[in-house]
Amino acid sequence: MTEITETVDAIGLLCPLPVLKARKRLRSLTTGAVLQVLADDPAAILDMQHFCAESGHTFLGQSDVDAHQVYLIRKK
Repeated sequence: MTEITETVDAIGLLCPLPVLKARKRLRSLTTGAVLQVLADDPAAILDMQHFCAESGHTFLGQSDVDAHQVYLIRKK
């Protein structure tokens, strides 16, 4: 199981805000930290993976919980 360092609640926010909030929070984390992002924007499914690919962070996966998604990102 992955130990989560921080959580960003982006539920109710639309593109590009979930990614922008994740980027801002990742800046303050140390290398190897895991950020959990909660979002319900359907576009976030693609946006989070694209953001990680472009920024070099590791996309650890996505799961559905209730009416939102949970994304895990490991800081590079």
